[in-house]
Parts: sequence; C-alpha cells; structure tokens
Amino acid sequence: MSDLFDTAKPETPEAPRPLADRLRPRRLSEVIGQDPVLSPEGPLGSMLASGSLSSLVLWGPPGVGKTTIARLLAAETDLSFVQISAIFTGVPELRKVFESARLRRQNGQGTLLFVDEIHRFNKAQQDGFLPYMEDGTILLVGATTENPSFELNAALLSRAQVIVLERLSLADLERLAQRAEQELGRAIPLKAEARERLLEMADGDGRALLNLIEQVMAWKVAAPLDTQALAQRLMRRAAKYDKSGDEHYNLISALHKSVRGSDPDAALYWFARMLEGGEDPRYLARRITRMAVEDIGLADPQAQTQCLHAWELYERLGSPEGELALAQALIYLALAPKSNAGYVAYKAARDEARRTGSAMPPKHILNAPTRMMKDQGYGAGYSYDHDAEDGFSGQDYFPEGIRRPVFYQPPERGYERELKKRVEYFAKLRQKRQGG
Repeated sequence: MSDLFDTAKPETPEAPRPLADRLRPRRLSEVIGQDPVLSPEGPLGSMLASGSLSSLVLWGPPGVGKTTIARLLAAETDLSFVQISAIFTGVPELRKVFESARLRRQNGQGTLLFVDEIHRFNKAQQDGFLPYMEDGTILLVGATTENPSFELNAALLSRAQVIVLERLSLADLERLAQRAEQELGRAIPLKAEARERLLEMADGDGRALLNLIEQVMAWKVAAPLDTQALAQRLMRRAAKYDKSGDEHYNLISALHKSVRGSDPDAALYWFARMLEGGEDPRYLARRITRMAVEDIGLADPQAQTQCLHAWELYERLGSPEGELALAQALIYLALAPKSNAGYVAYKAARDEARRTGSAMPPKHILNAPTRMMKDQGYGAGYSYDHDAEDGFSGQDYFPEGIRRPVFYQPPERGYERELKKRVEYFAKLRQKRQGG
C-alpha cells in the first residue's frame, strides 16, 4: 500500500546518445587532425597562449571539428558559448542574440557567438554583425564549408581571421576508430581490409565515420566481416561534390592542371571524380576544348579538332557511351605537346590595344574609295604582297609612332617548331625589305 502514496517519480532512463556526441573532445588537445592550427606554434594555439583570441572564420569540409573547436575555445577563454545556424536564424532572432550578449557583457561575461553555415547569411545580415564585433559585445566564430573569399563580405573578413581546417587523413580516422572502440569496449567486427574500406567510405569526415561505426557495431555477426560483406550491408557514402560550389572549382582546377602537366592518369581520375559527382558532361566538353586552345594551341592544331569531334560524339551518343569520347580527347590533350604561346600573344595584343586604342592604321594600308581620301594619302605607297618577291612586301602594318612589338614567340615544341621557322624567316625578309 505504501507504494500508492509514494510521490517520488521514477527516474527516466537517459536517452542513448549518438557515438559522435559521446566522443566529442573535452579539451583542444583531444581534437584529432587539426594540429597545424591547434599546436602552440599554430594560429589558434598562439592566440590562446597570448590570451588574445580574435574573431574567426573556420573554413573546412564537414566533420572536421568546427563546432567542437568553437565550443572548446569558449571554454578556454571563459566566454559564454552561444550557437546559432544561419539556415534557421532571421533578423529578429539575431537581435535577441545581440541583446542577450549586450546584457551579458554588462554583467561582466563575454560571449563567443558561433554561427554555423555563416555563408548562408546575405550581405545585409553579415553587415549586422560588424558593430557588435567592433565594440566587443561578441567574439564571432563563423563556420563555413565554402570559400570565404567568395561567400563572405570583405568588411566581415577584415575583422576576422580565417582558419583553414583540413579533412581528416586515414591515419586520423584510424585514431578516431580506436577511440570509438575504447568507448564501446569492443573491437569493430571487421577484417583489416574491410576496416580500411570503412575509413575510406568516411571520406575524411570524422562524424560520418562515427556514424558508420555505430551502424557496424549494431550488427549481430559471428565473425569479423570482409570487404564484400561490408559492401553488401553498408551503402557507400556519396562523394562530396557541389556542382556550383567550391568543390566544383577545386576539381576542375585539378583536371586542368593534370592535362597541362601531361599526366593522362591524373586527368582521367579528376574527370571521373566530376562525373561521379554528377557533373554535366557538356560542361566538361567545353572545358576540355578550352584546354586545347589555352595550353596546347598551335603546338598541335589537331587537339582542338579532337575535342570538337568528341563533343559532337557525346551529343550524338549521350551518356554513358559519349563520355568515353570525352575521355579519349582528354588523353590526347594530356599527351600532346604543350604551348601557351598563342594565349600569351593574344593577351599581350589585347594589352597593347588598350594602351594605344586611339592610334590610326598607317595610311598606306587604308582604302581610298573617294577622291578626297586619295588626296589625303590613303592607300599611297601600298605594296601588293602577291606582286612582291617571295609573295612578301615586308611593309609595316602597325600604327605610326608605335615601335613594332613581338607578341607571338613559338617554342621549339610540336608543330610550332615549323611555325617558329616561318616567324624567323619572315622577320629576316622584313628586315631586308625595310633596308636593314
């Protein structure tokens, strides 16, 4: 009967916490994979040692510890930690955050405001942080996966230091896996090769790895699984790729530089990475053609033709067969002789045209359809090249008063060896025709 009159409520069992939350570091020294910025010689380590923490922008891929580092920085500096997300926070909520920080400051407590996905705020919202950063109401720590140079206002960047966090290496992920095993009290039920495959599936994301480990640990298995069994039970994590974001530009840069560096294997790898990420093959066809013009040019005039044919074949065949034509064009470009002489010449000519854009052509190469124009000397003294010896008159075609520049300087590579001979041949003839 006494139980009927017992007013004490039974204890509610605590809900199970995700492994990633249970393993969240409690000190900066426990953060894995970010030693370059957290070591005593690193930017954050030296700030903490000197007691002069400034506003920061933490830039890095998902799952590398941006939120954890911000939280621990607040603890290290005795600041109140406030976290918001730019996705869910509007102007009214921001005003409340700033007002609370102001009251907190009046009571002698500083505020570290952590803004996740800070690049999601528009220009006006980003500008709203500035006065509170300047008067010390908040110490801003923003987190972004996008390049701050493109996504954040110059005014905000001038008041914050950008800290670059790197994706976790396989060695870092292995340390994290061992820490998980210690927390769970047992080994991950995977053979060595399957374990390595699990680390690769995380793709440098520590949080993703811990989620994968949690799934594997929940399986009822009699013996450690091999790679094939792991693949059957666990879907491969999608590669990180944003077709309109920073990763897009990183990968196309890697592809372009691999071609320029005459490495067909690396070029095919980055080409495949972009296709696997869902890139439009037509965009790749356009960029590959640009590489032929910019980095090969006249050293192999067939390179452009190869690209255009591959592009046309893709349009006729579609995916996936048409992508093979683009891959073959890419191999051709990587192995072709390289020259940017035409590109350099074009840019130099554009610079000279901007500098001397008002200069008239010399009168001897101007047409004279009227009597008045003939009286002005238009066309006077023009030499018709087909009537000249060797089919070359050697006349000057630049504006009067401009010293003849040299834009195109072909190298001794590929077909441009022949073009170099022609350039030198005409230069000698020109000097001879113009009387030395």
